[in-house]
Amino acid sequence: MPTGRGAGGTWILTRVLTRLVVILIENASDVRVKRAAMPLINVRVIEGVFSDAQKRQMIEELTDTMVGIEGENMRPVTWVVLEEVKSGDWGIAGKPLSASDVKALAAGVPVG
Repeated sequence: MPTGRGAGGTWILTRVLTRLVVILIENASDVRVKRAAMPLINVRVIEGVFSDAQKRQMIEELTDTMVGIEGENMRPVTWVVLEEVKSGDWGIAGKPLSASDVKALAAGVPVG
């Protein structure tokens, strides 16, 4: 699977995750979330889809996005947790999704 900003599906997925974080921040209605001492970004991905380098890139870029919203002083206390879900234990539209399904989608191949 290609890596970096020109990586097609991987880059798109990273951008979607980044936008999701922004939406969650903008729409946070729970006072406890707004008063948290540290921003916590929790991302779940299917195991075996992303390389270690891609996961590091996600952590760096999601941190940069959060810092861009809250300010550079928040960088030292911004946490990003990547959780890997076992391939096949993630379902969309009532059907399990595997690592190979995600890789096919990233390559532009329809799944299902």
